[in-house]
Amino acid sequence: MTTSTTLWVTFTLLVIVMLAVDLGLNRKSHRVSFKEALSWSLIWLGLALAFNIGIYFMLGKQQALEFFTGYLIEKALAVDNLFVFIMIFTVFGVRDELQARVLKWGILGALVMRVIFIFLGAELLQRFQWLFYIFGAVLLYTAWKMAFGVGTEIKPEQNLLVRLASRLLPMTRKIRGDWFIVRRRGIWVASPLLVVLLMVESCDLVFALDSIPAIFAITLDPFIVLTSNVFAIMGLRSLYFLLAGVMGMFIYLKYGISFILAFVGVKMILIMLGVHVPISISLTVIVLSLVTAIVWSLYAVRSGAASGSPLQNSGLPDGA
Repeated sequence: MTTSTTLWVTFTLLVIVMLAVDLGLNRKSHRVSFKEALSWSLIWLGLALAFNIGIYFMLGKQQALEFFTGYLIEKALAVDNLFVFIMIFTVFGVRDELQARVLKWGILGALVMRVIFIFLGAELLQRFQWLFYIFGAVLLYTAWKMAFGVGTEIKPEQNLLVRLASRLLPMTRKIRGDWFIVRRRGIWVASPLLVVLLMVESCDLVFALDSIPAIFAITLDPFIVLTSNVFAIMGLRSLYFLLAGVMGMFIYLKYGISFILAFVGVKMILIMLGVHVPISISLTVIVLSLVTAIVWSLYAVRSGAASGSPLQNSGLPDGA
């Protein structure tokens, strides 16, 4: 068995086992405590770092740096996505125990979409290298929109998946129980919880279109792209409950992430111009951007704690 095959088999088995454990332990809807969220966050982080070490010894330093850089990019973008999830749950009044259920199935859907997009994107970039210009421009536009665009507003009635579901299935007005679809009096009825899940899935689709081009600027190796994406996504649910109560403190995080996207977008364009930015520089820029944004946010919140003004610009709904 070759080194590459061994890593593929190890990665696949690891994901299957961890998904089985995660889904088995979370079959019933329940409120995720801070201790549980912290434990699972550390488990997923530990697995990612252990796998990264395995890549280092089996594939070399370059691939290990590419994996770690890609993992940081995807994890940073995932954290930003949590703001949107908070707004969705707030708009629909979803209780904590039901949020865990929605995120569980939402993340499974995200994994499927990422696998499809990654292999499709890798194939397209190998055949049509001019797509680097397109992907770079998309990232630059996304960076500008994230930094200077207006806040996200949740409008379920404008979501294509929600509109389609409402035409196919009658829907109850209130969330009752933890089911998405149930058969009553001979007909299938959908819960508003299904609308929440569809909103989350559609957001995951948009996030994938933004984040996958970013990691292709780091490497075109499908194995590195896929594994770094999957490890970043798998811990997203536990990270959500770990950070949900303090997300409003990271008021400048979006600027750090938008700078990373802009940097990666420029890097993709430079690739087509024959300029290669070393992976060590990319990793340094990403780490410094995140650290600066977090420290800046915490300092601003602490300085403005008395008046509360910095939190008013966080973009989160009241009570989130």
